[in-house]
Amino acid sequence: MSKKDYYEVLGVNKSATEQEIKKAYRKLAIQYHPDKNSDPKAKDKFKEINEANEVLSDGTKKSNYDRFGHAGASNQGGGGGFGGFEGQNVEDIFEAFGFGGGRQRQGSAQQVRKGTNLKVKLKLNLEEIYKGADKKIKLNKFVGCTTCRGTGADAGIAFENCRQCSGTGRTTRIQQTPFGAMQTATTCAHCLGEAKIITKKCTVCVGEGITKKEEVVDLKIPAGVSDGMQLSVNGKGNSARRGGIPGDLIVEIEEIEHPDLKREGANLYYNCQISFPDAVLGIHTEIPTLDGKVKIKVDAGTHSGKVLRLRGKGLPNVNSYGSGDFFIEINVWTPKDTTKEEKELLEKMRYSKNFTPQPNQYENKSFFEKVREMFQ
Repeated sequence: MSKKDYYEVLGVNKSATEQEIKKAYRKLAIQYHPDKNSDPKAKDKFKEINEANEVLSDGTKKSNYDRFGHAGASNQGGGGGFGGFEGQNVEDIFEAFGFGGGRQRQGSAQQVRKGTNLKVKLKLNLEEIYKGADKKIKLNKFVGCTTCRGTGADAGIAFENCRQCSGTGRTTRIQQTPFGAMQTATTCAHCLGEAKIITKKCTVCVGEGITKKEEVVDLKIPAGVSDGMQLSVNGKGNSARRGGIPGDLIVEIEEIEHPDLKREGANLYYNCQISFPDAVLGIHTEIPTLDGKVKIKVDAGTHSGKVLRLRGKGLPNVNSYGSGDFFIEINVWTPKDTTKEEKELLEKMRYSKNFTPQPNQYENKSFFEKVREMFQ
């Protein structure tokens, strides 16, 4: 059975913001949590909405899902099933979203920071796309400060617990509502959720824990990528302030147009020009492919517009096995200028029965109609 569209599961459209996705998920998670919903189907529904949220709330997974559907989302690794909420009761979900909750967890709620993503464009020619490519790119990015080792503090003990939140990283507030007392937890505005503050900042990074540095990143580009496709390299973005995990590097492919070949998906197309005598008599001629020149046979009596097919000589399919095909359209070249002798020769052929045009249904079809017939 095919999976439902994740946007449909959460009841949002594709243009929904991060906050709208979070709000929709929060509402559904409370409604269908098995601890609160006795319907036998609630557990499956709860699993479904958690799976949808796990993908749509993650920038990289959401981008791959928008581009490749469920196949793109499933290649991201990560957890499955209940997206981290399986086995929890409804109070846990309330607390995870920072509202309500009848219990308070012990210990610090220090947040794990994540650095920002970097995005670059990478130009590739068709030969590189055909074979795949190893590339090196130079980035000017934020990296962890080597002087303070990313802490942002001067050498020695230069921290103290935040007095505003008592070293928990969050503050709580109890509000009376018509339904009773409701407790909300928010990130501490004083320490920004870090649970501690710096008493003496590093003189190099001025307490940020990161500095700008040039870095060379090695990229392995898979064969078969296409123009506009985005590849994500985990952990190669900007480092996070004062520890945490670095962001990702997003590489957008920019395809350089080939001088002879045209691309449509994984298929390649070439326009082969031959002379009138070659069309009549037949010829063996060479054409360019991404594997080098290949000799093909053009049969005698070939009409202009005939399409030849080389199976498997197109581009690899980046998301599946196999390769596309290479299509060759034969076109007869007609000269504009001819010599006196050539004209005399053509005049002799003009009224010959063999050179009188005959109805040909094949020639009335478009190029792509001819190509489609080859797959039938």
